[in-house]
Amino acid sequence: MCFKLYVIRQIVTTMLFIIISLTFVIWLSQSLRFVDLVVNRNLSINTFIYLTSMLIPTWLSIILPIASFASMLFVYNKMTVDQEVLVMAAAGLSPIRLSQPAFFVAIATTALCFLLTTYLIPMSYRVFKDLQWQVRHNIANVIPHEGEFSSLGNNIIVYFRAFQANGNLFGIMVHDQRNPAKAVTYVAEKGIIVDTPKGPHIVMINGNRQEHEAENQSINILYFDYSIIDFGNNEQEKRNYRDISELFIHQLLNPTDSRNTSSSTASELIAEGYQRLTSPLLSISLTAIGLAVMLSTKFSRNRQSTKIIAAVLLAGTTESLALVSKYLVTKSPLMIPLMWLIAIVPLILSIIALSCVSLRTRRDQLIRIVS
Repeated sequence: MCFKLYVIRQIVTTMLFIIISLTFVIWLSQSLRFVDLVVNRNLSINTFIYLTSMLIPTWLSIILPIASFASMLFVYNKMTVDQEVLVMAAAGLSPIRLSQPAFFVAIATTALCFLLTTYLIPMSYRVFKDLQWQVRHNIANVIPHEGEFSSLGNNIIVYFRAFQANGNLFGIMVHDQRNPAKAVTYVAEKGIIVDTPKGPHIVMINGNRQEHEAENQSINILYFDYSIIDFGNNEQEKRNYRDISELFIHQLLNPTDSRNTSSSTASELIAEGYQRLTSPLLSISLTAIGLAVMLSTKFSRNRQSTKIIAAVLLAGTTESLALVSKYLVTKSPLMIPLMWLIAIVPLILSIIALSCVSLRTRRDQLIRIVS
């Protein structure tokens, strides 16, 4: 028991270091894509951090299997170099028993990955996409810079001379081309942004409305003391369509129920669904591959580099095959069993390899006793 706790503590400590390091690197690189939200959309740092943190479950589903494999490889290599594994083997511990702490961590990692892929990823990604849409299409965030022309979609251009934090605008110009036959330009001394259940509006005070008709090239001018412009567009309707990452397992595996929530094809939805079910198994399969390579051959310091390279190549091949199988499922649903085989077969073969070493070791011990 002390041996198991010792190894588990070593693996978990190393794994946490890898997870934190990789997550920070990925967050730093990926968050650069959203810097424009801070620069151009007046997004606060707290909201920016919250927005990008909603992607962490997605990153963790990729990082955890790799971290489990890498931490196991590091700990068992260190124990071999320090001759701890050799001492434990000489004390009668078989490769299967030596592998138990790593398998325990891998099983816990697999359970966490299942939680991520089945629930946390779609939930967090929905929050991310909804908040991202709010930031990008909320007029208060779209026009934060004074003295600049800002585009709201493809058909509305807004300019203002001054903008206050409470939503007051001064020196306003709005050019609206949502109706191709009739372009309208509004000019006003001042106004205010108002959020309504139907979307953002601008209340304009003391201005004029210039209407240009494309058919007869005429211009009509109407002066007003007070006018309201509705900036509602079709963007809200578009957000009713969920991305593939926002769908839950039952929606992915039943494409007919998800047709109105995603633009992806049925085969892509099914492939994504099975990928979410099979990818967590890679945590334990990759760990088993590494254990089989490290413990199924003779313990030797000189051969450790070769073992590590072999384990990394086998793990990389398994990961690559998993990606290829997902692509094949998008082409033909008949390839679904292949996804399960790639996730499970390496685990079975690795356990068989470790068991054969245990049986061979016991046989050699019996031969020595008899002789």
